[in-house]
Amino acid sequence: MIHILLLLSLFTFTNAAVQDFCVADMKFPESPAGYACKPATVVTVDDFVSTGLRYSGNLSNIIKAAVTPAFAAQLPGVNGLGISIARLDLAPGGVVPMHTHPGGSELLLVTQGFIEAGFISSANTVYVKTLQKGDLMVFPQGLLHFQVNAGGVTAVAFASFSSATPGLQILDFALFANDLPSMLVEATTFLDDATVKKLKAVLGGTG
Repeated sequence: MIHILLLLSLFTFTNAAVQDFCVADMKFPESPAGYACKPATVVTVDDFVSTGLRYSGNLSNIIKAAVTPAFAAQLPGVNGLGISIARLDLAPGGVVPMHTHPGGSELLLVTQGFIEAGFISSANTVYVKTLQKGDLMVFPQGLLHFQVNAGGVTAVAFASFSSATPGLQILDFALFANDLPSMLVEATTFLDDATVKKLKAVLGGTG
């Protein structure tokens, strides 16, 4: 009986492992486990290729930064593989504010310019380093981190992630770019009313 169970478990494992990939089928919504698989008969090489990272993103915004993702939504072939990548462009004075990726860790490779980057651990220990071309820095999953242009030229970096959909939450936007009442923001951040309303006005928040 034990031998039969072992054979059945081996057959089940082998059968589950024979699927080479699960290209995202964008006709269906994303679930916590990722996207549904596109039928293999309609998968093409273009599902595994992205050319979007060749070019700089639009830096004409309040943070003077652009992130061009190649996540499952843009590169369907990474669905289910636990990997993805994005291009980061930072104009002089540009910044990616404090943010987290709840779905994965990040590995940042600088390819141009200088970037001051760092993260804060759950023990509130700060880890900061100025990076230059060829340098790498890792940001553990879920921890607050940031990137700031530390030179006088546009900086470029590529961020790889341990998830096809790492997610993103920017702290400033979470506090000031929505309808969270100002009195609650003030109570939880110890900022005064004038500062909160000024930041809400800049980032488009209400309340």
